Amino acid sequence: MCGKQARVERRARRRLLSRDSVLGTKIRMTSFAIGVDLGLTNLRVAAVGSDGNVLDRITNGTQMERGRNLVIDQICTDIRTLAAKWERTLPFAGVGIGMPGIIDMEGGMLKDPNLPDWLGYPLREELEQRLGTTVVLENDANAAALGEKWLGAGRQVDDLCVLTLGTGVGGGLVLKGRIWHGMTGMAAELGHITVDPEGVLCVCGNRGCLEQYASATAIKRMAQEAIAAGHAPELAACMDEEDEPNVKAVFQMAVQGNAAAAKIFHRVGESLGLVLANLINIFNLPMYLLGGGVANAWEAFAPSMIEEVRRRSFVYVTTNPDEKSNGSIRGRTIVSRALLGSDAGLFGAARLPMIAAGLVQPAQELKQG
Repeated sequence: MCGKQARVERRARRRLLSRDSVLGTKIRMTSFAIGVDLGLTNLRVAAVGSDGNVLDRITNGTQMERGRNLVIDQICTDIRTLAAKWERTLPFAGVGIGMPGIIDMEGGMLKDPNLPDWLGYPLREELEQRLGTTVVLENDANAAALGEKWLGAGRQVDDLCVLTLGTGVGGGLVLKGRIWHGMTGMAAELGHITVDPEGVLCVCGNRGCLEQYASATAIKRMAQEAIAAGHAPELAACMDEEDEPNVKAVFQMAVQGNAAAAKIFHRVGESLGLVLANLINIFNLPMYLLGGGVANAWEAFAPSMIEEVRRRSFVYVTTNPDEKSNGSIRGRTIVSRALLGSDAGLFGAARLPMIAAGLVQPAQELKQG
């Protein structure tokens, strides 16, 4: 039985080494890396080939409440499991880890005060010593942006901007195929761009940040405010088991024509449009993508978002985004949904050590043949 199982596994690997990529272009898999998506609730680890195929993956709960050391032990266990399985077949480029918060790129540690147990801890050094391979740390939104550039909606461009709309709002910039970190690794904190100078107080200390108007947390707050004011008795039906409005239910009510729910998503779209208009005017990039769970409500917020972009960005209007060009995006500003969903950060994390090892060029793309 063991011999038969091994033969099946070898045949599967040979097929993977030569099969067409997910984008339709035949690219031989020459190496693999391991991508880690370290979230506050889930830990996802995947072995990804240099052609973009997922070879294998492991998913566990993060269990942050049990402490940093146990989480690091689990990360190392999962990485070793996948590396041992695939490094007999392919060269191993290393490990990339996408995680929430601000990363000290030079020191290889987390600088986010929201995770005090991790603050200032030399995570990269610890992992490299334990695993004996290259480890690259990256902010999760930056990793998602790189993933979309490599295998998602941005594969035909070298420059793009991504906003991730989840519990909060993250952002990532990819320029010439590389993540743009800025001076200290804090670039693209797009969730903290001000959309209302006298608005809601944000955890960062500012008022009126985008995160307070376009995140899942913001949608819940706005629904609670509408219910408390007596303006939206129907929204009370959207409460979940923890007595918080369910974002998906609020979205469904919005598309069904409920005025209070539609007003909430109009505010989401208006806020996103204001930020996007400024980003477009500043950077003049070819593509701006929206990902994360809230992006699934695209139908509810996109009309007001695009209307606001058109109203505030002469660059967007001038670049004729609606003009049909036989599929070409050259000279057009594209505002669209991201394609890879929750896997964007996993793919981007795996891409990081490939670039660091010089196995691929940063701007190398997999394009449709």
